[in-house]
Amino acid sequence: MIGGALSAALVSFVLIASAAAADVVTLRVGDQKGGNRSLLEIAGLANDLPYKIEWSEFPAAAPILEALNAGALDVGYTGDLAFLTVYAAGAPIKAIGGTRSDARTQAILVRKDSPIKSIADLKGKRLAGTRGGWGQFLIDATLEKAGDRIDDATFAPLGPVDAKIALLAGSIDGWAIWEPYVSYATLKDNARIVADGEGLTPTITFFVASDQAIATKRAAVQDLVRRLNKARLWSLDHLGEYAKATAALTQLPEDVLLSAYTAQRTSPIVIDTNLVTEIQQASDRATRYGILPTTLDVETAVDRRFTAASAGSN
Repeated sequence: MIGGALSAALVSFVLIASAAAADVVTLRVGDQKGGNRSLLEIAGLANDLPYKIEWSEFPAAAPILEALNAGALDVGYTGDLAFLTVYAAGAPIKAIGGTRSDARTQAILVRKDSPIKSIADLKGKRLAGTRGGWGQFLIDATLEKAGDRIDDATFAPLGPVDAKIALLAGSIDGWAIWEPYVSYATLKDNARIVADGEGLTPTITFFVASDQAIATKRAAVQDLVRRLNKARLWSLDHLGEYAKATAALTQLPEDVLLSAYTAQRTSPIVIDTNLVTEIQQASDRATRYGILPTTLDVETAVDRRFTAASAGSN
């Protein structure tokens, strides 16, 4: 009788444990090497999660957005304009948080021996950058700032790797890019900065979630945003430690990463009225430049609740 009771109790325990395990939420999160996963781990915030994270590593932000749009991911991390481009195409996603970096860390680079000395010299030149993102926007905004038309230079849509090769080979005249590419090019390749994004671009990178994840995994998504914000604040006080750890993961030079992190001062954002207004203005400019296909209502592309809750809990 006692043995039977123990067996019944054991079966009940196993069934309860199995049911509890089945109820654990799994977040499918898109990342890049040396990105948010490593930041959480370096900051000591990847432990004791009340949910599981299934990490997927991607070579760039574009395939992360494609996976979000296809329903293969719950959360990703991508630049503001890249996000808006995919949102404008009807992707069921929202910006739920993110970070801001110093706008001067977006820059147009030229070779050390280039005759280009200022933004006035960019007219008529061949300039490379990412299509539909910060690169193309910075080129257009810089030309406009100089009093030129956006078609007064030739835009070459190239990703970072191809653009760097093209710049060093001399097949393009300038390269619009962000950190840590800026620090690498200036420290290792002797490139020069002739323009930057100050006053031209918000330099926001968004945490993006699918509408489905927001509806069905809200508590887990909220906790992830909170942890990422805390990890980012930790990094600001430990730039050297952060650069050293990330260098080991990415094989990028530690001095390059320390230069990039110091210049960026990347900090968490709160999605509030001021931020929405700022992104709306950038979105309208991107539409005018032909980067975005249509005028967007940025308010419909964001969910303010996640950062409002995170700000209140910090």
